[in-house]
Amino acid sequence: MAIDKLILALACAVSLAAAAQAQQGNTITVAVSGLRNNTGDVRCGLFNSAATFPKGGQEFKGVQAPIANQQATCTFTDVPPGTYAVALFHAEQGQTKMRTSLFGMPEDGYGFSRNAKIGMGPPPFNDAAHSYAGGATTWPVAITYP
Repeated sequence: MAIDKLILALACAVSLAAAAQAQQGNTITVAVSGLRNNTGDVRCGLFNSAATFPKGGQEFKGVQAPIANQQATCTFTDVPPGTYAVALFHAEQGQTKMRTSLFGMPEDGYGFSRNAKIGMGPPPFNDAAHSYAGGATTWPVAITYP
């Protein structure tokens, strides 16, 4: 009986280690184009649910990318398979949150995966979401300025 429990525990440990190692090669790269200058950086958030998208501070992962030649690349590593959407903005003044007007309209350049468009607010999660099976992938995003 004790040997059965030991074998089961070892099998679980090996499975967890294999799952963790498999995620290490999982990378989502977001190629951001259309930046109007090389000032500041681009802040990108990777979201894994409609409930949190695109709320600042509620992203699954967040990264900051430098700008060169009016382009930036946000890279999210160790991402498990799932459904994800990206929201990003051009932080020209080094801010950590996107600036909005009194009516909530963006004052900074912004973008979403699948180049989802805004209406009276951010796009729905499903409009921006990709199904991600793992591995390395690139999602291009063209930034939009107000």
